[in-house]
Amino acid sequence: MSAFKTKWGKRVYLEPGEAVALGTGVLVASVMDTFHNGMDIAILDTSATAHHARRPRDAVPAGDRRCRRGGTKKHTYRLGGMTCLAGDVIGDYSFDRPARVATSFVFLDMAHYTMVKTTTFNGVRHPSIATHDRGRITVQRRFGYRDYRDRLS
Repeated sequence: MSAFKTKWGKRVYLEPGEAVALGTGVLVASVMDTFHNGMDIAILDTSATAHHARRPRDAVPAGDRRCRRGGTKKHTYRLGGMTCLAGDVIGDYSFDRPARVATSFVFLDMAHYTMVKTTTFNGVRHPSIATHDRGRITVQRRFGYRDYRDRLS
């Protein structure tokens, strides 16, 4: 890198990728609606395509044990996002209890993409940014319509 900098007279910045944030950060989403269409489906207030580019390995539903990839527990749902994109599917997950409207899920290990790959497709808000310290959650930033509008101009 030193030789490149000397030869071209340019500063070099390396993007460390997921190595810096691997295993950190969560994305919290809630069920907006459930229905059956060949399988049970739960639509969340997040978006796989607008908020994160990768499929989370784990999701922890509030008041339940850690869920598993589809088919391993009594209730399996395809978790979908709130946009109209055909690929807005988070994945199939199984739970001990049925998902209901307002059920919250915590998707683990999401910081390394959720923070940098967000879009406001179809006016979907970015997830709020919060910190967790000693059991206390502090919202650092919320996004709203003004953020969406200002990106367009």
